Amino acid sequence: MRDTAQLLLLDRDAIAALLTADLALHAVRDAFTLHSRREGRVFPVVREQLADGVFGIKSGDVAARRLLGFKAAGFWPANRLHGGEPHQATVMLFDPATGRPMCLMDGNAITTARTAAAAELGTLLLARADSTRLTVFGTGVQARAQVAAAMRALPALASVRYVSRDGKPDARFEAALADQRNMRGVGDASNVSNMGSVSDMCSIRHAPDADIAVADSDVVITATPGGGALFNIDAVRPGTHFTCVGADTRGKRELPEGLLERSRVVADDRAQALALGEMQWAADIECVELGDVLTGGAFTRAENDVTVFDMTGLALQDLVLGECLFAAALEAGVGNGVAWPW
Repeated sequence: MRDTAQLLLLDRDAIAALLTADLALHAVRDAFTLHSRREGRVFPVVREQLADGVFGIKSGDVAARRLLGFKAAGFWPANRLHGGEPHQATVMLFDPATGRPMCLMDGNAITTARTAAAAELGTLLLARADSTRLTVFGTGVQARAQVAAAMRALPALASVRYVSRDGKPDARFEAALADQRNMRGVGDASNVSNMGSVSDMCSIRHAPDADIAVADSDVVITATPGGGALFNIDAVRPGTHFTCVGADTRGKRELPEGLLERSRVVADDRAQALALGEMQWAADIECVELGDVLTGGAFTRAENDVTVFDMTGLALQDLVLGECLFAAALEAGVGNGVAWPW
């Protein structure tokens, strides 16, 4: 059927019609399980600095499921000047038997959703279940999704504080979190209101002093561009869990020097974390992978352990979630088919 072959295009709105936090969590759990059992492969990452941003390619396959593809993504900070999102991503799935493309999809919401879902899974596995206080560094799309994911994982959470880039309160960020209270949505994963629910008993407020906020938190999320240490190591209390999102490129970091050496460190992928994540700054420390925690119980938490989840993002997260969305689109008749004869 070479002459009648088609390529399915799923744009932002098509993805929004299909994507939910529950779907993302299911796909990400599946991806980490595949990674732990070495049933899915992660190919070497391309991650390069450009004149105006950062560009990368994450790719891989799951042979038993005939899943092959990549995500091309990066960060272009000047997009903010035009009212656009600085993170941009595109996912492509291929037929591994022929190499022909099957589905091209907007990857922005996919990236947000799968990153938040990975953090949710990490929080469920690594943080204290009775955690009530959270601090998030950052006020962007990913920070909003990360807070929603933490709320899903920690139903007892009663306080969310945020540290902004300019040190000032962010009314839009506060409104975005407030709007999601008691809401469970589907659709656009770039909108935090669709990434879970926030208890109406949870307070949301700006934290003018990062060290004070960290010292008074059970869970800390760092979701910034990774320009340097965000707080002092002396602020860290025993038992705190850190979800680290921003260090995803050589030279980036968010944690202070010495914190990893004091912590129980879990990575999505050890090799990637050593090359791109927080672990690039402490290459000799011990580390386990989240998939092994999930499938083999490779982690037992003591009450006073400081835990760090070093997230650099697995290609399998994007591909397995993309596979789910592709199947859902075909079933629902969503997207645009384009003739792609060969």
